[in-house]
Amino acid sequence: MTPTGDPRIPLPTLRQAVPVWLRVAALSFGGPAGQIAVMHRILVEERRWISERRFLHGLGFCTLLPGPEAQQLATYIGWLMHGPTGGLVAGGLFVLPGLVALMGLSWLYVLYGAVVWVEGLFFGLKAAVLAIVLHALWRLSGRALRRRADRLIAGAAFGAIFLLAVPFPLVVVAAGILGLVLGRRPAPGPTQADDAAGDEAGFLIGAAMLPREHAGPADSLRIGALWLAIWLLPVAALLVLPGVPAVFGQVAVFFAKMAVVTFGGAYAALAYVAQQAVEHYGWLRPGEMLDGLGLAETTPGPLIMVLQFVGFLAGYRAPGTLPPLLAGTLAGLLTTWVTFAPCFLWIFSGAPLIGRLRGSRLLAGALSAITAAVAGVILNLAVWFGLRTLFREVRTVPFGPLRLDLPVLGSLDPTALALTLLAILAVFRLNLGAVPTLALCAGAGMLLRLTGLLA
Repeated sequence: MTPTGDPRIPLPTLRQAVPVWLRVAALSFGGPAGQIAVMHRILVEERRWISERRFLHGLGFCTLLPGPEAQQLATYIGWLMHGPTGGLVAGGLFVLPGLVALMGLSWLYVLYGAVVWVEGLFFGLKAAVLAIVLHALWRLSGRALRRRADRLIAGAAFGAIFLLAVPFPLVVVAAGILGLVLGRRPAPGPTQADDAAGDEAGFLIGAAMLPREHAGPADSLRIGALWLAIWLLPVAALLVLPGVPAVFGQVAVFFAKMAVVTFGGAYAALAYVAQQAVEHYGWLRPGEMLDGLGLAETTPGPLIMVLQFVGFLAGYRAPGTLPPLLAGTLAGLLTTWVTFAPCFLWIFSGAPLIGRLRGSRLLAGALSAITAAVAGVILNLAVWFGLRTLFREVRTVPFGPLRLDLPVLGSLDPTALALTLLAILAVFRLNLGAVPTLALCAGAGMLLRLTGLLA
C-alpha cells in the first residue's frame, strides 16, 4: 500500500530510493531551473513518486526559504516519502556529487593551476544538458500553459529574468502573489472541471495527507530547536576549542551568516562573498572567485557550492601546523556544512505546516501561477545556456533598463552545435533518456579533446 492508498504502485524502500536520488544528483547541472527540470522528469514523469501538484506545491514552499531551493525541494520530497531519514538521504545525496567533484577540482587547482583535462568531458555534458532542459520545457509547457493567462505569466517570467536580470526566486514569489490576487484555480487537466484527486491518482504522493503532515506547531518547534543545535554546535566548538586555527572560526561564522540571508540564488550572494573574501579576509586573490565559479558551473548540484572553493582556499593558505591540503579540505567541508545544514532545519520544521495549507484555495491559485512562471524560468535557462554552449562569445548589451545577451555570430562553435544536435536527436527522437545521452555526449567530448579536434 502506498502513502496515497493506491495499491497499483509499490512503495519503494529507502534503500531502493537511494539510487534514484543519486541519479537526480548526478544529473543536476544548469542551476536551479535545470536541476528542478531534471527532478521533475525523474520523480514526476518517470517514477511517478509525486504528483505535479504536490511537486509544484513543494517548489513554491522552497522558493520562500533562504538557501538552494532545488536541494531543499529534494529534501522535502524525501521527507514526504520516508520522513526525516528520507529527507537527509535525498538532501544529502543532492550535494554529494558536487561536493566530491569540486573538492577534487580544488585540489587540482592549487596543485597544478589548471584542470584542462576535464574540458572535453564537460564540453560534451553541456550539450547534453541543453537538450535535456529543452525536453523538460517542452513537456512542462504542454501541461502548464493551456490558458492564455498562463502563457502571459510564463512570458513575463522569461522577460523579467532574461531582460531585467530579476533573481529566480523573486520571479517565482511574484508569480505566487499574482496568483493570490487573481484567485485563480489550477488547471491540471484538459478542463477545469477535472477532479484534483483524480488528477493525482497513480502517484505515490498525491492528494491525500500523509500522517507526518499532521504534526503540530510544538513538534515543529522541537525539531527546529534540534536542528538549530546540530547546525551551530560545530561552529561554537571551533570558536572556543584551543589550538584550532583562527580561519576555521572565521569561515564558520561568515558562511553561517550567509546561509541565513542567501535569498535570490547564488549569483545574488557571490559578489558580496568575493568582496569580503578578497578585500576583508584575504582568502582569495582577485579573479579567483571567477575561477571557482567556473569550476562550480561544471559540477552537478547547487551553484552555491562554489562557497566550498572559497573555504578551501581560506584553509589552504592559512598559517598553522596542519598540512595545507588537509587544512583546505577541512575548511571546505566546514563551509559546506554551515551552508547546507540549515536547509534541513527549514524543511523539517516547516514542512508539516505547509502540508496543512495544501487545501487552501488561495494557495492553489498561487501555485498555479508559479507553475506557469517556472516554464518561463526554464525557457530563460534554455536560452542562456544555449547561447553560452553554442557561441564562444556572448555580449551583454544595455538598452535603457534592459540587458540583452546577444551572441557574436562569428563565434559560433560548429563542434558544440553538432554535439547539441546529436543530444537533441537522442532525447527527442530516440528517447534514449538522460543518462545515456549524457554518457554519449561526454564520451564524444572527451574523444574530441584527446584527438585535438576540440580547441
